[in-house]
Amino acid sequence: MKRLLIPFLEKVDYRSSVDELLAASDTLEANDLAEVSWPAFPYRPFVRFKVGHTADSLLLAYTVREAHVRAEYRNTNDPVYQDSCVEFFLSFDGVNYYNLEFNCLGVGLIGYGDADKQKRRRLPKETVELVRAWPSIKPKAPEAADTEWSLLLSIPFTVFDAHAIDSMAGMRCRGNFYKCGDNLPVPHFVSWNRIDYPEPNFHLPQFFGELWFE
Repeated sequence: MKRLLIPFLEKVDYRSSVDELLAASDTLEANDLAEVSWPAFPYRPFVRFKVGHTADSLLLAYTVREAHVRAEYRNTNDPVYQDSCVEFFLSFDGVNYYNLEFNCLGVGLIGYGDADKQKRRRLPKETVELVRAWPSIKPKAPEAADTEWSLLLSIPFTVFDAHAIDSMAGMRCRGNFYKCGDNLPVPHFVSWNRIDYPEPNFHLPQFFGELWFE
């Protein structure tokens, strides 16, 4: 099981400008998404993420290079996992967890509950839209094999509506980070912590890694 120490960013918070947040993200260590857990889906795009926490929010930044980019969904809580999508799952108790999923346009879907998908609930549209998202897609050069895109997210603690989070300093949580694209020409399912399961499924908290908040 992997363990990640998540630094505290004292100079920014949820309301900081995008330039301030980008500067703060530049100070964070980049982590690779390198686990391809299912041989039937061997494609692994280049994906790195950075994560930190502030007094009132999480700061999460993804950089992606992939052969195909899809961005069909435009509405909050649409099935964005079918597009070019990055995801972050976070559990405070090791059983119930939040799934935060965003396509390359910054359109979000967030749910909460345990691994029984029939019992999970979607967060209200107004709660999901509290997440501030800044997507960027670079024009693909004619000679380039891949398209590069990035997504910066400022996630207020109020999004975690089943909890009353005043600070994450010192917390020990469980979670995982993902890149997927269910309906892309080459579907793929890549994770930070490896998943030992016979078919693609990110909703398995027993395979979350450890997240230690500074």
